[in-house]
Amino acid sequence: MAKDRFHDVVRTALEKDGWRITNDPLLIPIGRSNIQIDLGAERLIAAENGKKLIAVEIKVFGQPSFTYAFHEALGQFMNYRLQLAKREPTRELFLAVPVDTFVRYFDSELTTDAITHYQVKVLVYDPVSEVIVQWINN
Repeated sequence: MAKDRFHDVVRTALEKDGWRITNDPLLIPIGRSNIQIDLGAERLIAAENGKKLIAVEIKVFGQPSFTYAFHEALGQFMNYRLQLAKREPTRELFLAVPVDTFVRYFDSELTTDAITHYQVKVLVYDPVSEVIVQWINN
């Protein structure tokens, strides 16, 4: 499967933020096939004497219709989260979105209602400076 245009940018941003990439991609077996989530990462949490595990699905939203691209991304996110819950329940799934897309589109009623209702966790990144701008943990 082809990597999203900003795959390496998000990987670098996570590493700058203190995450260790554990899987690139993260393969989740389902029957005779796999789903591929773009990245798996972990971070040690000293206060809890443990580690936090995440999976990150990177989206660029480059199609002419943001609404169509969002519907597609949301469906994929929900399917991936369902399979992660069954196979790796301690791993949290995040949807990685470029900051310009987030600022331009993610304040619409459709998007905010969906993000809230479906409890989508969002990682907002800056593709130019290769940093994470915001974590949204609904």
